[in-house]
Amino acid sequence: IGLGCHIQSLPTGAPADIKSLTARFKEGATRIAAALRELETHGYLRRERVRTATGRILTRTISCNQPGHRRRPADTDCPAPPRTAHRPEPRPRKALPAVPQPTQAAALALQQQATDLLAGLRRHDPRLLLSAAETEHLAPGVIAWLEREVTPTTVRHALTADLPADALRRPAALLAHRLTAQLPPPPPYRAPAAQPPVRHALRSCDGCDRAFRAPQTETHCRDCRTERHGTAPDR
Repeated sequence: IGLGCHIQSLPTGAPADIKSLTARFKEGATRIAAALRELETHGYLRRERVRTATGRILTRTISCNQPGHRRRPADTDCPAPPRTAHRPEPRPRKALPAVPQPTQAAALALQQQATDLLAGLRRHDPRLLLSAAETEHLAPGVIAWLEREVTPTTVRHALTADLPADALRRPAALLAHRLTAQLPPPPPYRAPAAQPPVRHALRSCDGCDRAFRAPQTETHCRDCRTERHGTAPDR
C-alpha cells in the first residue's frame, strides 16, 4: 500500500523502476519487485513495453487509482503503442410491450381512426412523435379502447395526461403500458331492441271486396279463406 501511494504521488515521467524505488525505500529489490507484481495483479499498476524513436525499448509504468478503468496515456517522450480502434457493438433494443388486441371486425372498421389518433399525439406533446412501425404496433391497443365505446378524446387524454417532466427515452413503450394498464372494462350488455310488429297496408278482398290487412301474397280476407277451406273462422 505504501509503495502504491508513493507511485501515485510521483509526477508524470518520474522514474518508477525497481532500482529507483530501492534507492527510495529501505526494502530490497526482491521485496520491491514482489510489491510491483502485486499492484499489477490487482490493477493498480500497468507496465507496457514501448519503442522510442531511436529504436530503444523501454518499460513504461502506468499507475491506476481506479482499477479496471483505462485512462489516456501520459504525455511523455515515448510514443504510445498503436491500438486497434474498438467500437462496442450496440445493444439490441428491447421489443415494445404487448398491447390489447381487438376483435377482427373492430380492427377493420377502426384502423384508420386509431392510426390518426396516434399520429396526432405529437401535436399535444412533441415528445410523442412515433415512427410508422411504432404506430402500427400501438394501433390495435387504441382500437381495443374504441371498441369498448371509449371516445377518441378520452383515449387521447389517457395517453397524454400526467406525462413525466423529464425526457422520454421510449415514448412508444410508455404508451403501450398505458394502453394495457388502463384498459377500461367492456361496456354493459344491452339486449337488442324489440322489433315493432309489422303493420300491413289495407287491401281489398277479391272474394267479398272487404278491406283487410294482409301481406301482398294474400288475396282473400280471413272469412273468405275459411269458407274456401271449409272450416269455421277463428274468432
